[in-house]
Amino acid sequence: MTLVIAGTRGELAAARSALTGTLALVPTMGALHEGHRSLIRRAREAADAVAVSIFVNPLQFGANEDLDRYPRTFPDDVAACADEGVDLIFAPSVAEMYPTEPQVTVKAGPMGERVEGVTRPGHFDGMLTVVLKLFHLVRPDTAIFGEKDAQQLALVRRMVADLNVPVEVVGAPTVREKDGLALSSRNRYLTDADRVTATALSRALHAGEKAAGDGPDAVRTAARAVLDAAASRNPPLLLDYLVLVDPATFEEVAADHEGPAVLAVAGRVGGTHLIDNVPLGFPA
Repeated sequence: MTLVIAGTRGELAAARSALTGTLALVPTMGALHEGHRSLIRRAREAADAVAVSIFVNPLQFGANEDLDRYPRTFPDDVAACADEGVDLIFAPSVAEMYPTEPQVTVKAGPMGERVEGVTRPGHFDGMLTVVLKLFHLVRPDTAIFGEKDAQQLALVRRMVADLNVPVEVVGAPTVREKDGLALSSRNRYLTDADRVTATALSRALHAGEKAAGDGPDAVRTAARAVLDAAASRNPPLLLDYLVLVDPATFEEVAADHEGPAVLAVAGRVGGTHLIDNVPLGFPA
């Protein structure tokens, strides 16, 4: 089937009605990389047809964040989607998605105010609002999200459950570069020196993972040691947070925690905000 690009709601409705069978959606903000491609391939396994949305959502950017400079590479994104056999791209303008300033939006609740929500207040409200709009407009059976954004994935799952949205939400594993850095559209902001410092994020997670057999406190201590060393590099890693949390609520786990957890970290290198995480388990 030929790749269809829809820029308006009308074009999307026409293209959607022409698709048969089940549909999987991969929501993105563009600047597609191998991580996005892995999500598209997972979507192809989950459904008969695949749609990719490309929309830089202003609602999830704060006043001092990188909305204006966020990478926009639409021709390359289209080529990547065509290469991966995508059936439909929905690439609306801001005016198309928000014809008027939205007065009714989705509130992320307590989980949205924790961890990444402390660093980026209101971010998850804007993310959930656009995801719900995309679900209504595209009408997918399944939606694929990367596990690198673990808090985002948990919140989308909570929204779907709480609001009875008829979409199956599937998480796909984090894809990393050879140096361990989690793939992100923002990685292109990094200089060579920035990248060396930024690898401390994944190295800290690996150190915490190795210490998991000694309990939550040992995990935090091992990861923190790596991050403390990176804080004195040039350029330095400016830590936003290091947390060990319950994957369903993103509340910090206790020292005697048993069961699954997520070790999550975020920091700024050269002004670029980067996040990463790894799932852990603590047996009884």
